[in-house]
Amino acid sequence: MILSKIQTLLNAEFISGQDANNLDIKFAKASDLMSDVLAFSKPYSGRNTILITGLTNKQVVRTCEIAGVAVIIFVRGKYPTEETVKLAEQCDIPLLATKMKMFEACGILYTNGVHSASPNDDE
Repeated sequence: MILSKIQTLLNAEFISGQDANNLDIKFAKASDLMSDVLAFSKPYSGRNTILITGLTNKQVVRTCEIAGVAVIIFVRGKYPTEETVKLAEQCDIPLLATKMKMFEACGILYTNGVHSASPNDDE
């Protein structure tokens, strides 16, 4: 699913990285624990995974950079700090924000064909 469709489904707004709206996203991970993002991510080639989180500090960007996550979507109406936005731009990781709760966002994406990025889940 292309990122612009995800933006529409989640009623999200781009904070940065609008030029990546044609990224093909296949997988999603949802967590506020960055250790879980690192521990339970599949190794993928390419930029096809998003992280759904309420964590807004720069560590979320660093974690996504290490885990190969392409896009960060902030939930519950949260917005990242200016420092986080700048780091995401340097790392070429688009940021979006939605007022939806994490559970709602995950459900919408799952019912629209986005798979789990957890290594123990069947696709």
